[in-house]
Amino acid sequence: MTIKVLIVDDSAFMRKMISEIISSQPDLEVAGTARNGRDALRKLEQLEVDVVTLDVEMPVLDGIETLRAIMNEKPMPVVMLSTRTKKGSETTIQALSLGAVDFIAKPSGPISLDIDKIAEEIVEKIRLAATARFAKKERPDTLVLKPKPRSFPKPPTEAAETLVIIGSSTGGPRAVETVLSDIPPNLPAGIVVVQHMPKDFTRSFAERLNSLFPVPVKEAENGDLVRNGQVLVAPGDYHLRINSERRIILSQEERVMFLRPAIDITMETLPEVFKTKIVGVILTGMGRDGARGMAIIKQAGGVTIAQDKSTSTIYSMPRVIAEEGNADYILPLNQIGGVITDLVASMQ
Repeated sequence: MTIKVLIVDDSAFMRKMISEIISSQPDLEVAGTARNGRDALRKLEQLEVDVVTLDVEMPVLDGIETLRAIMNEKPMPVVMLSTRTKKGSETTIQALSLGAVDFIAKPSGPISLDIDKIAEEIVEKIRLAATARFAKKERPDTLVLKPKPRSFPKPPTEAAETLVIIGSSTGGPRAVETVLSDIPPNLPAGIVVVQHMPKDFTRSFAERLNSLFPVPVKEAENGDLVRNGQVLVAPGDYHLRINSERRIILSQEERVMFLRPAIDITMETLPEVFKTKIVGVILTGMGRDGARGMAIIKQAGGVTIAQDKSTSTIYSMPRVIAEEGNADYILPLNQIGGVITDLVASMQ
């Protein structure tokens, strides 16, 4: 099946170059191009489109407002094109929260003359986006009120004895937000998030999470103590481990399955430090990163959770966990935070 792509960018040069990259692939087709968000929304009413590539910074109607309109009117896979500036990364993280499937960082600014450097990434991310699932919106009369989250007395701020490790990839930023929204402040456990994301974007991801929730969130740094009631986000381009003193050790050793950070690297030695007091979670994403780590956690007596198919943007990483028998729980996204909270309570 041919994947039809709408290219949205205010630069005629970028539209031309991306069109050439897409047209060079036998399974991809340029359905059309648009010079701004308003033009894109008009084209979406006229054309048959499977995936949209959407520039973040545009006049008339920018990428965020265009994405918001697409997700409200006719949700479909959108891949954002962003710059590596702080503003670009912050806007990209907001876009992922709004429902963009993935993003591509332009190699050298808004008009990247060397866009061909990332031609392979553009093609692969479009193909992946075309497989993304979008959960149907619940009608207002079918919404179920969530119970009030469990509360805990303020835990000691020293090193955590219990750890929640969350691994995610494509579709992960939005999924992580959902999980953290159901975890109360003062959780008597440390939380580490390993999200597949470049180094220029993980800090913006951590800063956004910190702005949304009462639980403090920061990008992990070498030597950070894993504390109760705090979330640490693995920095892009670094593997993250936790030593016996419950401090963060970052390294740039070889990539695992082309990934750095890799979820497996973080998970595989956790039982040496936290014994059975581990809750391992794998959310939406492509590939099998986390499969080995979750098996190790389960074998050591920790508890494992995989996101279910119906709520996963890309049901690949969690599917492997389930198929290999290493998921104690297979849950829809909106139940994972509550179950994590109950499991941590039972480990005290």
